[in-house]
Amino acid sequence: METGQPPGQWDVPPPPATPPRAMTDIELRVSKRLLWVGTAAYPLRNIARVYTFTLRPKRKEAVFRFLARTGIILAVAIGLSVIAGLISLANEASDSGSPYESSQSSGGGGGLIIFVWICSGAALIYFFVEMLSVVTAQSHYVLAVETAGPSTAMVTSRTPQHLDQLVSYVAGALENPDTEFQVTVEQLTINSPTNYHFGDNVNMYGGSGNVGIAA
Repeated sequence: METGQPPGQWDVPPPPATPPRAMTDIELRVSKRLLWVGTAAYPLRNIARVYTFTLRPKRKEAVFRFLARTGIILAVAIGLSVIAGLISLANEASDSGSPYESSQSSGGGGGLIIFVWICSGAALIYFFVEMLSVVTAQSHYVLAVETAGPSTAMVTSRTPQHLDQLVSYVAGALENPDTEFQVTVEQLTINSPTNYHFGDNVNMYGGSGNVGIAA
């Protein structure tokens, strides 16, 4: 952790103590009028807002989405089963003169119904696991840095007070661009950004495997 500034500049207090290091730790630093979040650089003049908030999963939406999908899957499965049953009955009626052909038609209709319900069960299991991953996901207290463009950087820490203090340090650097400091924070790993509420009006792009930097 380093703190430096040219002589005669605004007196900036030292950054807060860094939390214990982990595999996901990255450096957040201000140097030469740039804010570095890991290997991503943001010009200080382009930063529009710095704030903290709790990033919460969309648990309620995930449950409602699962229930809606369940209703659709069951409706389709029941509809296909009814159609398969009617087709089977029609074939049995047309083949009533031949017991062998009648049994073949009945077996074909039954096989189609079994296939429909196996597919429906697999889809329900998949969507249930997807819902469970959102419902059981953790909330994260994060520091967000919004730019004048569509980019937003987000980092987290085990200590919320650490992030609250960082807001004041980054704000001080915005007022005094020659200020320099460096602290350690943690990457925010989000597998599916669409499953989270991103504060007031924060958009996160890039699909899956995001690590807290949206661009």
